[in-house]
Amino acid sequence: MFAPPGEDLVNQWESEQARLRLQVMEEDTEDWQRSPDFSGLERVGGVDLSFIKGDDINACAQLVVLSYPDLEVLYEDSQMVTLTAPYIAGFLAFRETPFLLEALQRLERNQPKLLPQVVFVDGNGLFHYREFGLACHLGVLSGLPCVGVAKNLLQAQGVYKNEEHQSQIAALQKGGDSFPLTAASGKVLGKALRSSDKSSKPVYVSVGHKISVDTAVRLTHSCCRYRVPEPIRQAAKDAKNDLKNSEDQQVQKTTKSLSSVCVRACVHASVRACVC
Repeated sequence: MFAPPGEDLVNQWESEQARLRLQVMEEDTEDWQRSPDFSGLERVGGVDLSFIKGDDINACAQLVVLSYPDLEVLYEDSQMVTLTAPYIAGFLAFRETPFLLEALQRLERNQPKLLPQVVFVDGNGLFHYREFGLACHLGVLSGLPCVGVAKNLLQAQGVYKNEEHQSQIAALQKGGDSFPLTAASGKVLGKALRSSDKSSKPVYVSVGHKISVDTAVRLTHSCCRYRVPEPIRQAAKDAKNDLKNSEDQQVQKTTKSLSSVCVRACVHASVRACVC
């Protein structure tokens, strides 16, 4: 378990977010983003950090790269990691970004031709308490276009899960329909998107870095076979599989260790019939 962070650390994190927030680019910067069919886009990435239930220290950091528009897996990177920061609402990036950034840097070093042209992040971007969520943090530090896609609504900046919000969701008739997430200031920080005809529950899309909100929404919809965009869905699925394998290996090691202890104890005690 992590001890609650001190006030000095929280203030330091807020200052770091404010500094990096100035570097976020909220407009389209790549030629493929301006194309109606995203001509020129060939590789889309997805990142995810998954946890063992009941364990808030050990996690699996996953990066996948898919072809576009076929959405076939081109590259996978999975690493078991030990977290060094607690989860604090509004500061998720300080917990997860180092490991996700390392995965992108490994890919750039080892197979640079497979580096994604855009990264989907399981979390928020500009739609955040201080307009600097995980997708922004990863985007600024990596220099790559990033899109934040959250499965649940962050109630912040004057956006709430109230009756009005529910009625807006009900008005989304088909995949691709969306409505803006407008802050109390009047600024649009993201959009709620019905990503698939098969799911009436929206996802919440926001700019991470180097992409406009309208392009982010359009791209997210084009990458959805189901509710969650395929790069994130594949990353989460692979991470969960690796976590299960890790848990199974740990159980086997524990069982083997206990068996060895049992055999040694039985021999030491000259027991003829061991029933361990």
